[in-house]
Amino acid sequence: MVDPTDAIDKARKAVTERAELPGMSLMEHLEELRKRIIHSVIYLAIGMAVAGIFYRQLVSFLQAPLTHIGKKLAMTHPMDALNLDIQVALLAGAILASPLILYQLWLFIAPGLYQREKRFVIPFMAATVALFLAGASFGYFYVLPGAMEILIVRFGHDFTPVITIEEYTSFFLSIILGLGISFELPILIFFLAMFGIVSPRFLWRNIRYAILGVFLVAAIICPSPDIWTVCLYAVPMLALYLIGIVVAWWVHPDRKRQKEAAKA
Repeated sequence: MVDPTDAIDKARKAVTERAELPGMSLMEHLEELRKRIIHSVIYLAIGMAVAGIFYRQLVSFLQAPLTHIGKKLAMTHPMDALNLDIQVALLAGAILASPLILYQLWLFIAPGLYQREKRFVIPFMAATVALFLAGASFGYFYVLPGAMEILIVRFGHDFTPVITIEEYTSFFLSIILGLGISFELPILIFFLAMFGIVSPRFLWRNIRYAILGVFLVAAIICPSPDIWTVCLYAVPMLALYLIGIVVAWWVHPDRKRQKEAAKA
Protein backbone atom coordinates (compact mmCIF):
# COMPACT_ATOMS: atom_id res chain seq x y z
CA MET A 1 0.00 0.00 0.00
CA VAL A 2 1.30 3.43 -0.95
CA ASP A 3 2.05 5.76 1.94
CA PRO A 4 0.13 9.06 1.49
CA THR A 5 3.09 10.95 2.94
CA ASP A 6 5.42 9.55 0.29
CA ALA A 7 2.93 10.43 -2.45
CA ILE A 8 2.71 14.01 -1.17
CA ASP A 9 6.51 14.28 -1.01
CA LYS A 10 6.83 13.02 -4.61
CA ALA A 11 4.20 15.50 -5.77
CA ARG A 12 6.01 18.34 -4.04
CA LYS A 13 9.29 17.23 -5.60
CA ALA A 14 7.73 17.18 -9.07
CA VAL A 15 6.27 20.65 -8.55
CA THR A 16 9.63 21.93 -7.31
CA GLU A 17 11.42 20.45 -10.32
CA ARG A 18 8.89 21.97 -12.70
CA ALA A 19 9.19 25.33 -10.94
CA GLU A 20 12.95 25.36 -11.38
CA LEU A 21 12.52 25.39 -15.18
CA PRO A 22 12.67 29.04 -16.28
CA GLY A 23 9.82 30.25 -18.44
CA MET A 24 10.82 31.87 -21.75
CA SER A 25 8.75 33.61 -24.34
CA LEU A 26 8.96 32.85 -28.06
CA MET A 27 11.08 35.94 -28.69
CA GLU A 28 13.43 34.97 -25.87
CA HIS A 29 13.80 31.48 -27.39
CA LEU A 30 14.57 32.99 -30.80
CA GLU A 31 17.07 35.40 -29.27
CA GLU A 32 18.75 32.56 -27.41
CA LEU A 33 18.87 30.48 -30.62
CA ARG A 34 20.37 33.41 -32.52
CA LYS A 35 23.00 33.87 -29.81
CA ARG A 36 24.01 30.19 -29.89
CA ILE A 37 24.18 30.12 -33.68
CA ILE A 38 26.41 33.21 -33.75
CA HIS A 39 28.75 31.70 -31.15
CA SER A 40 28.86 28.40 -33.08
CA VAL A 41 29.72 30.19 -36.32
CA ILE A 42 32.51 32.08 -34.54
CA TYR A 43 33.95 28.85 -33.14
CA LEU A 44 33.70 27.24 -36.58
CA ALA A 45 35.54 30.21 -38.15
CA ILE A 46 38.30 29.94 -35.53
CA GLY A 47 38.58 26.19 -36.17
CA MET A 48 38.82 26.81 -39.92
CA ALA A 49 41.52 29.43 -39.36
CA VAL A 50 43.57 27.01 -37.28
CA ALA A 51 43.04 24.25 -39.86
CA GLY A 52 44.07 26.66 -42.63
CA ILE A 53 47.50 27.01 -41.05
CA PHE A 54 48.07 23.28 -41.48
CA TYR A 55 46.19 22.84 -44.73
CA ARG A 56 49.15 21.25 -46.55
CA GLN A 57 49.49 18.56 -43.90
CA LEU A 58 45.71 18.06 -43.90
CA VAL A 59 45.56 17.68 -47.69
CA SER A 60 48.39 15.13 -47.51
CA PHE A 61 46.46 13.36 -44.75
CA LEU A 62 43.36 13.27 -46.93
CA GLN A 63 45.28 11.83 -49.90
CA ALA A 64 47.21 9.26 -47.85
CA PRO A 65 44.89 6.30 -48.60
CA LEU A 66 45.39 7.02 -52.31
CA THR A 67 49.12 7.80 -52.28
CA HIS A 68 49.62 4.59 -50.29
CA ILE A 69 48.97 2.66 -53.52
CA GLY A 70 51.08 5.04 -55.61
CA LYS A 71 48.28 7.16 -57.10
CA LYS A 72 47.63 10.91 -57.17
CA LEU A 73 44.56 13.05 -57.52
CA ALA A 74 43.82 14.63 -60.89
CA MET A 75 42.49 18.14 -61.56
CA THR A 76 39.78 18.68 -64.17
CA HIS A 77 39.07 22.33 -63.35
CA PRO A 78 41.32 25.26 -62.32
CA MET A 79 39.29 25.74 -59.13
CA ASP A 80 39.60 22.13 -57.96
CA ALA A 81 42.70 22.64 -55.80
CA LEU A 82 41.24 25.75 -54.12
CA ASN A 83 37.92 24.02 -53.51
CA LEU A 84 39.77 21.11 -51.93
CA ASP A 85 41.64 23.43 -49.56
CA ILE A 86 38.37 25.10 -48.52
CA GLN A 87 36.60 21.78 -47.96
CA VAL A 88 39.50 20.43 -45.92
CA ALA A 89 39.62 23.58 -43.78
CA LEU A 90 35.84 23.44 -43.27
CA LEU A 91 35.80 19.78 -42.27
CA ALA A 92 38.84 20.01 -40.01
CA GLY A 93 37.56 23.27 -38.50
CA ALA A 94 34.19 21.67 -37.75
CA ILE A 95 35.89 18.74 -36.02
CA LEU A 96 38.11 21.06 -33.97
CA ALA A 97 35.18 23.25 -32.98
CA SER A 98 32.71 20.40 -32.39
CA PRO A 99 33.07 20.31 -28.56
CA LEU A 100 32.34 24.04 -28.33
CA ILE A 101 29.49 23.81 -30.85
CA LEU A 102 27.96 20.90 -28.91
CA TYR A 103 28.27 22.98 -25.75
CA GLN A 104 26.29 25.77 -27.43
CA LEU A 105 23.62 23.23 -28.31
CA TRP A 106 23.55 22.11 -24.72
CA LEU A 107 23.22 25.70 -23.47
CA PHE A 108 20.21 26.15 -25.76
CA ILE A 109 18.32 23.07 -24.55
CA ALA A 110 19.50 23.15 -20.90
CA PRO A 111 16.80 25.59 -19.66
CA GLY A 112 14.14 23.04 -20.60
CA LEU A 113 15.76 20.19 -18.65
CA TYR A 114 15.45 19.14 -15.03
CA GLN A 115 18.44 19.45 -12.76
CA ARG A 116 18.89 15.65 -12.68
CA GLU A 117 19.02 15.61 -16.49
CA LYS A 118 21.68 18.33 -16.68
CA ARG A 119 24.25 16.02 -15.15
CA PHE A 120 24.48 14.25 -18.51
CA VAL A 121 26.18 17.25 -20.20
CA ILE A 122 29.80 16.12 -19.79
CA PRO A 123 29.18 12.42 -20.60
CA PHE A 124 27.00 13.46 -23.56
CA MET A 125 29.64 15.75 -25.07
CA ALA A 126 32.52 13.34 -24.43
CA ALA A 127 30.64 10.33 -25.81
CA THR A 128 29.37 12.21 -28.88
CA VAL A 129 32.83 13.44 -29.90
CA ALA A 130 34.57 10.16 -29.01
CA LEU A 131 32.09 8.00 -30.95
CA PHE A 132 32.23 10.23 -34.02
CA LEU A 133 36.04 10.21 -33.99
CA ALA A 134 36.02 6.43 -33.50
CA GLY A 135 33.76 5.97 -36.53
CA ALA A 136 35.76 8.43 -38.64
CA SER A 137 39.04 6.74 -37.62
CA PHE A 138 37.63 3.32 -38.48
CA GLY A 139 36.69 4.65 -41.90
CA TYR A 140 40.03 6.36 -42.50
CA PHE A 141 42.40 3.65 -41.29
CA TYR A 142 40.48 0.55 -42.38
CA VAL A 143 37.67 1.25 -44.85
CA LEU A 144 39.37 3.76 -47.18
CA PRO A 145 42.73 1.97 -47.57
CA GLY A 146 40.92 -1.31 -48.19
CA ALA A 147 38.62 0.34 -50.70
CA MET A 148 41.53 1.92 -52.62
CA GLU A 149 43.45 -1.33 -52.65
CA ILE A 150 40.55 -3.50 -53.81
CA LEU A 151 38.74 -1.13 -56.18
CA ILE A 152 41.77 0.39 -57.92
CA VAL A 153 44.55 -2.19 -57.65
CA ARG A 154 42.60 -5.45 -57.75
CA PHE A 155 39.56 -4.65 -59.92
CA GLY A 156 41.07 -1.78 -61.92
CA HIS A 157 44.51 -3.19 -62.72
CA ASP A 158 43.68 -3.36 -66.45
CA PHE A 159 42.80 0.35 -66.62
CA THR A 160 44.47 3.71 -66.09
CA PRO A 161 42.87 5.34 -63.05
CA VAL A 162 42.04 9.05 -63.30
CA ILE A 163 40.73 9.94 -59.86
CA THR A 164 39.55 13.54 -59.75
CA ILE A 165 39.64 15.75 -56.67
CA GLU A 166 35.87 16.21 -56.67
CA GLU A 167 35.05 12.50 -56.95
CA TYR A 168 37.64 11.41 -54.40
CA THR A 169 36.56 14.09 -51.91
CA SER A 170 32.93 13.04 -52.27
CA PHE A 171 33.86 9.38 -51.73
CA PHE A 172 36.12 10.29 -48.79
CA LEU A 173 33.43 12.34 -47.04
CA SER A 174 30.72 9.73 -47.61
CA ILE A 175 32.87 7.12 -45.85
CA ILE A 176 34.21 9.31 -43.02
CA LEU A 177 30.98 11.18 -42.22
CA GLY A 178 28.80 8.13 -42.81
CA LEU A 179 30.72 5.97 -40.36
CA GLY A 180 31.19 8.85 -37.91
CA ILE A 181 27.43 9.44 -37.81
CA SER A 182 26.58 5.72 -37.71
CA PHE A 183 28.79 5.33 -34.63
CA GLU A 184 26.49 7.82 -32.85
CA LEU A 185 23.87 5.05 -32.58
CA PRO A 186 24.20 4.70 -28.76
CA ILE A 187 23.62 8.45 -28.38
CA LEU A 188 20.46 8.25 -30.50
CA ILE A 189 19.21 5.27 -28.48
CA PHE A 190 20.04 7.16 -25.28
CA PHE A 191 17.67 10.01 -26.11
CA LEU A 192 14.95 7.76 -27.55
CA ALA A 193 15.02 5.62 -24.40
CA MET A 194 15.21 8.57 -22.00
CA PHE A 195 12.00 9.99 -23.47
CA GLY A 196 10.33 6.56 -23.47
CA ILE A 197 10.11 6.24 -27.27
CA VAL A 198 11.96 2.91 -27.31
CA SER A 199 12.60 0.40 -24.53
CA PRO A 200 15.42 -2.12 -24.02
CA ARG A 201 12.86 -4.90 -24.44
CA PHE A 202 11.78 -3.48 -27.82
CA LEU A 203 15.41 -3.16 -28.97
CA TRP A 204 16.23 -6.72 -27.91
CA ARG A 205 13.07 -8.16 -29.42
CA ASN A 206 13.92 -6.58 -32.79
CA ILE A 207 17.63 -7.36 -32.73
CA ARG A 208 17.30 -9.64 -35.78
CA TYR A 209 16.19 -6.63 -37.83
CA ALA A 210 19.07 -4.62 -36.41
CA ILE A 211 21.51 -7.36 -37.44
CA LEU A 212 20.03 -7.37 -40.93
CA GLY A 213 20.32 -3.59 -41.19
CA VAL A 214 23.89 -3.60 -39.87
CA PHE A 215 25.00 -6.21 -42.39
CA LEU A 216 23.29 -4.32 -45.22
CA VAL A 217 25.18 -1.15 -44.28
CA ALA A 218 28.42 -3.13 -43.92
CA ALA A 219 27.91 -4.72 -47.33
CA ILE A 220 27.40 -1.27 -48.88
CA ILE A 221 30.50 0.36 -47.36
CA CYS A 222 32.70 -2.74 -47.58
CA PRO A 223 34.79 -2.72 -50.78
CA SER A 224 35.17 -6.50 -50.85
CA PRO A 225 32.41 -9.09 -51.37
CA ASP A 226 34.25 -11.46 -49.03
CA ILE A 227 31.88 -12.41 -46.19
CA TRP A 228 34.64 -12.30 -43.56
CA THR A 229 35.55 -8.75 -44.54
CA VAL A 230 31.89 -7.76 -44.35
CA CYS A 231 31.73 -9.28 -40.85
CA LEU A 232 34.79 -7.24 -39.87
CA TYR A 233 32.88 -4.08 -40.78
CA ALA A 234 29.61 -5.20 -39.21
CA VAL A 235 30.90 -6.30 -35.80
CA PRO A 236 31.72 -2.78 -34.47
CA MET A 237 28.29 -1.45 -35.48
CA LEU A 238 26.52 -4.44 -33.97
CA ALA A 239 28.51 -3.95 -30.76
CA LEU A 240 27.32 -0.34 -30.67
CA TYR A 241 23.72 -1.53 -30.97
CA LEU A 242 24.21 -3.87 -28.01
CA ILE A 243 25.78 -1.03 -26.03
CA GLY A 244 22.72 1.03 -26.95
CA ILE A 245 20.46 -1.65 -25.39
CA VAL A 246 22.40 -1.38 -22.13
CA VAL A 247 22.15 2.42 -22.26
CA ALA A 248 18.40 2.17 -22.91
CA TRP A 249 17.99 -0.08 -19.87
CA TRP A 250 19.94 2.43 -17.77
CA VAL A 251 17.95 5.55 -18.68
CA HIS A 252 14.48 4.24 -19.55
CA PRO A 253 11.70 5.69 -17.34
CA ASP A 254 10.33 2.19 -16.52
CA ARG A 255 13.52 1.32 -14.65
CA LYS A 256 13.24 4.50 -12.59
CA ARG A 257 9.61 3.71 -11.76
CA GLN A 258 10.57 0.17 -10.72
CA LYS A 259 13.28 1.51 -8.42
CA GLU A 260 10.87 3.98 -6.84
CA ALA A 261 8.23 1.25 -6.42
CA ALA A 262 10.81 -1.03 -4.77
CA LYS A 263 11.74 1.73 -2.33
CA ALA A 264 8.06 2.32 -1.53
